Amino acid sequence: MPELAEVDLARRLWDAGLNAKVLEVILPKPACRIFRGTDVAALVPGLTGQPLVSSEASGKQMVFRFGAKADRWLGIHLGMEGDLRVEPPDFERRKHDYLVLRQAKRALVFHDTRLFGRVLFHHGPGVPDWWAKLPPSIFSEAFTREAVADFLARRKRTALKPLLLMQERFPGVGNWMADEILWRARLHPARLAGELRAAEVTRFHATVAEVCRLAIEKIDAQWQYPDDWLFMHRWEKGGHCPRCGVELDRATLGGRTTAWCPKCQPAS
Repeated sequence: MPELAEVDLARRLWDAGLNAKVLEVILPKPACRIFRGTDVAALVPGLTGQPLVSSEASGKQMVFRFGAKADRWLGIHLGMEGDLRVEPPDFERRKHDYLVLRQAKRALVFHDTRLFGRVLFHHGPGVPDWWAKLPPSIFSEAFTREAVADFLARRKRTALKPLLLMQERFPGVGNWMADEILWRARLHPARLAGELRAAEVTRFHATVAEVCRLAIEKIDAQWQYPDDWLFMHRWEKGGHCPRCGVELDRATLGGRTTAWCPKCQPAS
């Protein structure tokens, strides 16, 4: 599933259409399951003729706002394999292109082969519930050292790897980002949250914010990162730590494949 940085990269692709009007909204007939909970009948007239004025990502979700009053909200969740594209306005639709916003110079496309994604629409002056109820972003003022310390204390018997995948506190962090965070913080993924000393909590909190920020800055169009990131080695059979050269260890923690350096991230 796309993680925080991949979601933000997808959002920025559609920013090519900022300040341009939507001339046509193309949907499948009948509407498929990615539109569950959405008033599809309101979506087409709600966006047709309206300019795209802003976009924002939060965790694994994104929103695009349309109209002179920015009061038309299009929410998109990529699900497992969804992606956004920008095509010429007269492009030939692919089989799984389920939402197309055609503008004069381009078409904004949402493609989802497995239908695990989601499209939501709201028209009104207020923030829609589905956006307002999202957990506070890691980049928000609510993501403080004290908030993270409290979360660790309340889940003191939870290992750090599955703890980082809890979206209510770390929205947008997924499997590989959790491994990257723990590697950079020099914390073993099986360490229990309640075992961290005060200095380790401080380092853990700072590293979460740093990795999330750097991931957005460094990601390229192929979802790749610099070679000195654990990300680039964790997938390799017999991959080695880019910091010390020791072969990585692997195990399943919280149901997810986990990679770490036994030298840089000792168990105790």
